Amino acid sequence: MLESNLKAVNDDVKKLIKDAQALFLAAADLTGDKADEMRNRGMRLLDKAVVTAQEAQASARVAGREMADSAESYVKDNPWGALTTAAGVGFLVGVILTKR
Repeated sequence: MLESNLKAVNDDVKKLIKDAQALFLAAADLTGDKADEMRNRGMRLLDKAVVTAQEAQASARVAGREMADSAESYVKDNPWGALTTAAGVGFLVGVILTKR
């Protein structure tokens, strides 16, 4: 779920940036009030893209902290299970790397 949300936000930011770039390119050929209006719209789109990216970053940071806290709680509640899992993963990585 988090991955799909981040992908959607990433797609939105890319679209906003492309729209702003198109406005700036179009405004380059214009002069006067129309050009100023297009540049202002482009700047607003870029500002919106930055805000959206910052919100996504904050959301990802919160989700990461929650996952870290959850993992820490699991390890504290199940130290032997965590140790066994870590040893098993280490063994599998070792087997895979020695076969190469």
